[in-house]
Amino acid sequence: MAKPRYRLTALLTFRERMKKRAEMELARAIKRLLEEKETLKKLEEQREDIRRRWKEARLEMKAAWGGGVQVGKGRVHVNFLRKLTEDEEEKKKEIEVQKGKIEEAEKKVASARRDYIDAAKELQIMEKHRELWVKKMQGMLSAREAKKLNELGTTIHRLKNWRGEKTVFEA
Repeated sequence: MAKPRYRLTALLTFRERMKKRAEMELARAIKRLLEEKETLKKLEEQREDIRRRWKEARLEMKAAWGGGVQVGKGRVHVNFLRKLTEDEEEKKKEIEVQKGKIEEAEKKVASARRDYIDAAKELQIMEKHRELWVKKMQGMLSAREAKKLNELGTTIHRLKNWRGEKTVFEA
């Protein structure tokens, strides 16, 4: 008799693929989150650099004006400071946008994590089902073998009785 084949093998394979796919999606989501956080860090560093340059420009302007105010140079310094202030405001906006991207990436990580957990549970259920099926098949095979051996023993006993031979226990 042929060995019984697990009828849900295709579904088990599908669940394995879904788990691997969910695992890869989770890894991509985590990588994307880390990249977004790194971008935020760079933007904040750029903002701090602008603030530092603004403070240095103020100090230079005060030092330059220590001897007296010159009309042309004052306007250049004020325009430069205004430009730095505008740059800082622009970086603030970019930082806020980046924080929104980070929140979105965190949501995707949470969703991917839930999907991975669900896929892993479904695979685990299928594997447990297969294990129970294998045990059931082994039990059925053992019972079938025991029945065949019992029939064989009974047949041998009847043949010996028919021939008039004594059994081991009767001797």
